Amino acid sequence: MEELKVIEIKKSIYASNDAEATKLRNEMKEKRVFLLNLMSSPGSGKTTTLVKTIEELKSEMRIGVIEADIDSDVDAKTILKTGVKAIQLHTGGMCHLDAPMTKEGIDNLGIEEIDLAVLENIGNLVCPASFDTGATKNVMILSVPEGDDKPLKYPLMFEIVDVLLINKIDTMSIFDFDIEAVKKRTKHLNPKIKIFPISARTGEGIKEWTNWLREEVKLVKDGN
Repeated sequence: MEELKVIEIKKSIYASNDAEATKLRNEMKEKRVFLLNLMSSPGSGKTTTLVKTIEELKSEMRIGVIEADIDSDVDAKTILKTGVKAIQLHTGGMCHLDAPMTKEGIDNLGIEEIDLAVLENIGNLVCPASFDTGATKNVMILSVPEGDDKPLKYPLMFEIVDVLLINKIDTMSIFDFDIEAVKKRTKHLNPKIKIFPISARTGEGIKEWTNWLREEVKLVKDGN
């Protein structure tokens, strides 16, 4: 009987993407542009959080946003209202962005006069975690209504991000959500992660989050 041939496709796909991601990350560093990859589930308040972040920082730095969706331009139009530069990427059904897609977005956004470029990734906690976009830092949002068990169900996402924003903390009294359990589970997966409880609706915790981001952007602008 002929031996079954097994081809490991995923390895080559990831290896190719990782090489492109490293190249893009180096380009961003050389141009002193901070590229932030923002990820979350749908409905977590990703765009609302981004708007609050932009409002805090737009007077201090030049910001550009790449909105990624399977379809529609709703989020990009929302971002444009803040006065910063924004473009929309349609992924044609893809549930994530990879490094080549991000590079295309960067090229179309134009970063010659950008200090902070934000990539608002496709809304889910599975596919985006597996693909390096070439970002300087990765950030995810977990909202209180989603539940405190998400680090147990989607460990890879919590492992690969630099920052966790726990959003909608103004609803803590309504939902059965153990924030200390989330912190403990997340730190177990990722000891170096920064965690900021926030409410994009009320503004609570936004300054602490944007202070961290401000310092990170400054490091890149200073060539570090």
